[in-house]
Amino acid sequence: MKKLATLFTFFLSTVAFAGSISQKPEPSRIWIADATIISPVDLNHIARGNVLIENGRISKVERKPKARKPADAVVISGKGQYLIPGLMDSHVHLSSVPGMGLFVVGENEATIKSYFKQLPRSYLYYGYTTLVDLIATDLQLLNDFRHEPLHPDLYDCNPALPFANGYPMSFAPPDVRFKLFPNFIFDPKQASSIPAEYKPEEHTPATNVARVKGAGGICEKTFFERGFGKDRNLPVMGPDVMAEIRKAATENGLVLMVHANSYEAQRFAVEGNTDVLAHGMWNWGALDNKTEMPDELKEILDRIVEKKIGYQPTIQVLYGLIAYFDPGYLKIDAIRKVTPKNLLEWFQSPEGKWFGKEVNDDNQPDATIMKRFEHGPLRHVRQVVAYLASKDANFLFGTDTPSAPTYGNLPGLNGYLEMKQLQKAGMSLTQIFRAATINNAREFKMESEIGTIEPGKVANLVLMKKNPLETVDAYDSITTVFLHGKPIPRETLAVDSEK
Repeated sequence: MKKLATLFTFFLSTVAFAGSISQKPEPSRIWIADATIISPVDLNHIARGNVLIENGRISKVERKPKARKPADAVVISGKGQYLIPGLMDSHVHLSSVPGMGLFVVGENEATIKSYFKQLPRSYLYYGYTTLVDLIATDLQLLNDFRHEPLHPDLYDCNPALPFANGYPMSFAPPDVRFKLFPNFIFDPKQASSIPAEYKPEEHTPATNVARVKGAGGICEKTFFERGFGKDRNLPVMGPDVMAEIRKAATENGLVLMVHANSYEAQRFAVEGNTDVLAHGMWNWGALDNKTEMPDELKEILDRIVEKKIGYQPTIQVLYGLIAYFDPGYLKIDAIRKVTPKNLLEWFQSPEGKWFGKEVNDDNQPDATIMKRFEHGPLRHVRQVVAYLASKDANFLFGTDTPSAPTYGNLPGLNGYLEMKQLQKAGMSLTQIFRAATINNAREFKMESEIGTIEPGKVANLVLMKKNPLETVDAYDSITTVFLHGKPIPRETLAVDSEK
């Protein structure tokens, strides 16, 4: 069962730092000298300067390049480079293996082991120093992640809160799903299909949310999803259940997140006063064929802006689904930086392409599949993002990595590709920068610790060659990642480095 839980990847369409490094950074005093400092709440004061790190925290920020180096500090030159806060991805799934499905044990065990060993380093390679895991079917994998010598700070929302037999429980066989998702909401109408060992009073919204709080979660993830593909007409909660979840999340101090990728689902979540919408609006329902933004959608998007609801577009999820029909995807050089060789070889094998057949179950030409996505969900989400960007909505950076059993959503790299998609959809580089730093930090109540470059904050920082306010390619020009003050050269984090 443990292996089954570990390898169960499904369509996700899909306070102390618990993950902090325990050993004292060496050296204890670091002087980052003569870098251009870019902090998201101080964009009118971008200047060359210096940052002093002491015992893993920022102790001084001086925006003048000629400041004197403190005694005994080790100097790291930032000359000609840009210093930003460490990035945060607030929507990941660390217990899932990209490209692998339900029954992949056996000869793939060594491949899976190498993936999990590289996983934290892949996120750090692209500057992600803080992650939030929304669903894990094997919590031991999160503990293993936190015990790797180098790893981003990790928070989570586990155990997730699905509606009985609904999404994403529905993708596991009936005899397994309740064990994989034990924190489900009991539905009296489905009592006959719920194993007798699960008592209604132990699966109310109040008891479920309290369970997340007791497990150390910082957020509550629930779902409104009627399904897609072969699994349609799934059971979903009503407004009364949503109201109970909202009340319990507030009482427990948890951020409420709702999986909602359609107009219907986002309207439901907004009316239920969610804090975060965990996806973009890919599906417009009966309005799908409209080429211009319908007024009904504008009305709900205006409410999202007015309520300052956190919005995660997760556009790259869709490209992850069509990666199998893009002959150039696996040839991207960066993939070799974040993907172990044995896993990449498996992706390229006939066995490793199984999920492409699931996506294209009617055996359409590759060009037809690509066109279907471009003219449907991709067009929809881009229009929605452009509209929200024009209103300066509360964007949060989250990738949903990996969103499904596809090799098209790889850790770290997926974040960089998501940023490129966000810019293409209409978000400004400033909006992207804030979404991945201060917006995330504020939404998840971490702004006193991370998100900006200020004295007293954790020294999670990124040094890069290019200006992220001038080009999205800056996020692939990283030279050094600082993790709790520890400087890590980027090249040492790659798969092909000499670790």
